[in-house]
Amino acid sequence: MENFSLKGKIALVTGASYGIGFAIATALSDAGATIVFNDINQQLVDKGLEAYAERNIKAHGYVCDVTNEDQVNSLISQVAKEVGEVDILVNNAGIIKRIPMHEMSAAEFRQVIDIDLNGPFIMAKAVLPAMMKKRAGKIINICSMMSELGRETVSAYAAAKGGLKMLTRNIASEYGEYNIQCNGIGPGYIATPQTAPLREKQADGSAHPFDSFIIAKTPAARWGTPEDLAGPAVFLASEASNFVNGHVLYVDGGILAYIGKQPK
Repeated sequence: MENFSLKGKIALVTGASYGIGFAIATALSDAGATIVFNDINQQLVDKGLEAYAERNIKAHGYVCDVTNEDQVNSLISQVAKEVGEVDILVNNAGIIKRIPMHEMSAAEFRQVIDIDLNGPFIMAKAVLPAMMKKRAGKIINICSMMSELGRETVSAYAAAKGGLKMLTRNIASEYGEYNIQCNGIGPGYIATPQTAPLREKQADGSAHPFDSFIIAKTPAARWGTPEDLAGPAVFLASEASNFVNGHVLYVDGGILAYIGKQPK
């Protein structure tokens, strides 16, 4: 369908050298978008450029810290000059620190909030003026099931992702009249290299306890794949979602809808 096409659009995906960000950027490219991405250092940017080249994608990579407003403003200005004005922003860059709250320092808490919540605010603020002028734009925030649920050791992450859900709704509320749509994607547990240790077989050949836990909590009875995020990302980046605003689309295999199996 033509309204799912991203031909002629410029998509900026933060932290998209690998993982979920790379998968989303690849999907947007397959739909016709020109891909721009950033990462925190040149080594990661080079890694990303190599990975995109292997997929025959001509991506534009930049070094930029999403928590540094001066760097972000310079990035958006440079992209506008070298590639074009951003039509689609995907706020993907993020970190998690798994530390019990009573053992977590305030500095560690602030770092997670800074990257996972302040970063999307700074990035969105930087692209909004041009989108307002064009009266068109798409902002996609990568939220989390922790936007809805709590769990042990992720207090900062849950606080940041809960805040990101509300930032998503507020951007939609404040800028919807400019034909700007801001929505979120909430991935479930996705099989990536970062989560591979949680899926490794134990010495006795049994499944990792966390792997078993996730399978039991997921109606789909499997981990998600980065490719499972492709369709939702293209939908929210395209004209097909022009009347969808302030929504978080959870791509979790049904976890949030499921109370869990009754113990035997």
